[in-house]
Amino acid sequence: MIRRFSPALIGLLAWAAGAWPQRPSEPDAQAAIEKTRQKALDYARSLPDFVCTEVIHRYVDPRQRGNWIPTDKLTIKLSFFQQMEDHKLMLIDDKPTGRKFESLEGATGEGEFGGTLHSIFDPTSEATFHWESWKTVRKHRVAVYSYVVDVANSHYQMVTGVPGNSRQAIVGFHGVLDIDGESGAVLHFTYQADRIPKPLQLDFALTTVDYDFADVGGRDYLLPARSETEMRGPAMSVRNQMEFREYRKFSSESTVTFGDGK
Repeated sequence: MIRRFSPALIGLLAWAAGAWPQRPSEPDAQAAIEKTRQKALDYARSLPDFVCTEVIHRYVDPRQRGNWIPTDKLTIKLSFFQQMEDHKLMLIDDKPTGRKFESLEGATGEGEFGGTLHSIFDPTSEATFHWESWKTVRKHRVAVYSYVVDVANSHYQMVTGVPGNSRQAIVGFHGVLDIDGESGAVLHFTYQADRIPKPLQLDFALTTVDYDFADVGGRDYLLPARSETEMRGPAMSVRNQMEFREYRKFSSESTVTFGDGK
């Protein structure tokens, strides 16, 4: 997974439905995580090839006082084909553009469709998981887990600067997983960078992702619905609010409608 700033998990938990326990034993909690590991690593393979529209609203807070100023709106055709993401920039502020997604200045990112999931549950990441609590979301019992991935085992790459003059580093990260206790589906997760190296000129980086079911080719799949990333540096803070919509099955004739002005 890559998170960029240029001056600038999902986990499926095999948990049987039943009465609300006070707290699972530590062996039971860890056993449940082990049961979900293979499902988590297989998540990308379980998805069909599809296209969707990704809309990103970007903001800056130059004085870091909570006064977020809109900078632009990006409309992207996101293709997921053979377990790989491809981003094609279509509109900037609802106007057609020929710019490449990779050339954008400001904050961009990827990995919501399995990359972050794999980075958390890959055995080489040696993530530690801890059950935290139960809560209710959409009338469902949800198990909250925290997790930590140490920098020595991390695959989280942060990049700052501009193309041709960038700095990058692998950082450790931690976060929370909200897991539906009945279906085993992750409804929400976060990941936050730890101990960002000073050369990257960032003090804070946090991403949240919300999942929901979307119809693709007549079948429901658990897919990203919304995501938000906030980064803070010595000079300013940036925030991206992302929405994923109009999922449809990928084919050579796939089309996505742009320019609805929303």
